[in-house]
Amino acid sequence: MRIAILSGNGKLYSTRRLKEACQARGHKVRVLDTLEFSIVVEQENPKLFYRGKEVPRFDAVIPRVSAGVNFFGTAVVRQFEQMGVFCLNSANAIMASRDKLRAIQQLCRHQIGIPQTAFVRQKVDVPGAIQQVGGPPVVLKLLEGTQGIGVMLASDEKMAEAIVETLHSARQNVLIQRFVKESRGRDIRAFVVGNRVVAAMRRIARGDEFRSNVHRGGMVEMVQLDSVYETTAIRAAQVMGLRVAGVDMLESLEGPKVMEVNSSPGLEGIEAATGVDVAAEVIKHIEEEVQFPDIDLRQRLSLRKGYAVIDVPVDERSELAHRTLSQARLRDRDVQVLTITRGSVVIPTPHESMEILPGDVLLCFGKTFALKGIAAPPRSAKKKKKRRDPDQLTATGGPRAAPSRKIARAR
Repeated sequence: MRIAILSGNGKLYSTRRLKEACQARGHKVRVLDTLEFSIVVEQENPKLFYRGKEVPRFDAVIPRVSAGVNFFGTAVVRQFEQMGVFCLNSANAIMASRDKLRAIQQLCRHQIGIPQTAFVRQKVDVPGAIQQVGGPPVVLKLLEGTQGIGVMLASDEKMAEAIVETLHSARQNVLIQRFVKESRGRDIRAFVVGNRVVAAMRRIARGDEFRSNVHRGGMVEMVQLDSVYETTAIRAAQVMGLRVAGVDMLESLEGPKVMEVNSSPGLEGIEAATGVDVAAEVIKHIEEEVQFPDIDLRQRLSLRKGYAVIDVPVDERSELAHRTLSQARLRDRDVQVLTITRGSVVIPTPHESMEILPGDVLLCFGKTFALKGIAAPPRSAKKKKKRRDPDQLTATGGPRAAPSRKIARAR
């Protein structure tokens, strides 16, 4: 395959390791500086130029877009998507994960623990917001900070007010977040690739520092995640629509609390702590996605009589929404969920503990009668009797037949 790595510095550890992993697995790879692209938008003919020359065809792109070039970098990723090139993480997912408020808003609707968070614009609202998140001390975060930059601990209400006022005067947006005392100076980084955690480490701050980021001098150690932490990390990445993510979690008395979902997680700390070749795992995932694309099972399955395969879209009204596969008891109805499509991510053979969310599309195999029951729209409690529209009548005076739902049947 031909793979492009978008990075402003080819000498960075993560960029270098990804390049080495590509070469070790027999792929052609180029590191391209994100800021040296030119975007040409033309009807049905999107183009990219690099240093004045049209970009050749790539099979896959690995975005390593830094926060400093977020807007232009994601525009380049989006252009590759319009050209039909597989991008490891989509532009929309990168943008959503970089905005801390937007990310936590997306996570809060799901069964994912997060620290209590408030967002205010007026100084007068700061005391109330602090009380809403549990009182001082509180953590203050810039919306788009990275590597621990823009994260502060305010020990009392007056200090928090002063910091927020100062940052607002500099046109900076700030989150006010509960300080999880029992996890002070410690957190978990889980590296998610596809639908699994390939490596995990605990980061420990030095001295009195409460931020545990490796770039702030934090120490790292390998950790074996239990099922709750592992499931939380995978769900968080999937909710954000990221195929590859570094999910940072606090170890609270109530269980994991997701702080951040990073779309360009560094490899140096986690490879050193765990000994796992994380870069190779990322490239293997790209190979699976690009070289072995999804197969249309409805055209290739040999089905028994009375069985079928069908796409089941899920919305808020669905009986399946906000339930795990186990709670939905589909197996009891002789229905098996083959994949769940969530945004741009396809989750194969999902685990029974996975929650079904509005917007998901389930690819199901099972008895035709059972599939019809699952796919049928919910009936309202009362139906008003409607007069027949003459335009809806056939030549014989009877009503026109409603279009039938397409199901792949066995012949």
